[in-house]
Amino acid sequence: MSLLSSARRIVVKVGSSLVTNEGRGIDAEAIANWSRQLAALASEGRELIMVSSGAIAEGMKRLGWTTRPKELHELQAAAAVGQMGLAQMYESQLSAHGMHSAQVLLTHADLADRERYLNARSTLLTLMAHRVLPVINENDTVVNDEIKFGDNDTLGALVANLVEADALVILTDQRGLYSADPRKDPTARFIDNAEAGDPELERMAGGAGSSIGRGGMITKILAAKRAAGSGAGTVIAWGREPDVLLRLGAGEAIGTALHAATPKLAARKQWMVDHLQMRGAVRIDAGAVTKLRGEGKSLLPIGVTEVQGDFHRGDVIAVLAPDGSELARGLANYSGTESRLIARKPSSEFEGVLGYAAEPELIHRDNLVLR
Repeated sequence: MSLLSSARRIVVKVGSSLVTNEGRGIDAEAIANWSRQLAALASEGRELIMVSSGAIAEGMKRLGWTTRPKELHELQAAAAVGQMGLAQMYESQLSAHGMHSAQVLLTHADLADRERYLNARSTLLTLMAHRVLPVINENDTVVNDEIKFGDNDTLGALVANLVEADALVILTDQRGLYSADPRKDPTARFIDNAEAGDPELERMAGGAGSSIGRGGMITKILAAKRAAGSGAGTVIAWGREPDVLLRLGAGEAIGTALHAATPKLAARKQWMVDHLQMRGAVRIDAGAVTKLRGEGKSLLPIGVTEVQGDFHRGDVIAVLAPDGSELARGLANYSGTESRLIARKPSSEFEGVLGYAAEPELIHRDNLVLR
């Protein structure tokens, strides 16, 4: 049974060699094929995000370069040129199936900063809610170390964590994971199922196998390990397998399935509680306690009686019961200063108090973990 059979929110990552047919330029047929499958999955009520490599490779083709340049400014130029064609291709192919697409350029720093993390999350969730497929790539045109050290396997895992995806699919030019490089070792054993994060997988993984892409199988192993941190399983499969996404979605076992050892909710709780430092706290009234603990609701500012600390939007703060005991922790949608201004107020008054209205919640339930 495929990891995708019951997955509602799925991140799909495709590599440069697939998108550009080993550097010969954007493969319109391949993108059309994936777009058809993505549209079919979306019609089933699935929420989908595409993380697509290929901008630099396409830029190289358009600029007439046959080998990947080493100078950063040339890599950035290639990315800038290629990104135009990549975005145009996804938009045209998806629109043929009644779907819109949105280009989203991210850096790893965007997902490490809490405020930018929340902004990116809100944008992606909004796009998916409107049946728009986000097509994500690293913002290679402006960030040096993303080109030098980054890879879209890692970005795919970070996006899976960002939106709390149920599954990450990494489409590559290999059938899946082997115990050794099958191109060099005829005794290599295919691995159909394993646990993400198993050290043995990292030992077996080889280096980069393509002159166009930057990542090898090791980056996919590490991406699966990272995705498992938020409870998402990963499938590594051949991107040109006929109807690979549809068959995975229907439950067929294709490629290598790397299962997350920690259940999704437990992983989320562990991430919130153990890995983030709190920057402040809010005390809430008894009614808000009932909403959070008894009904699983978000925390609204109207239930806040006191704000402690000088925290920023996106910081982790504690939620205190009326007696001062810690009830929960979560990511704040407003700063400490703003929270003091809107405490005890309904969302209809936020714009008059702050000059703008963002989220109605101080902490959304998706970013809240009860203690």
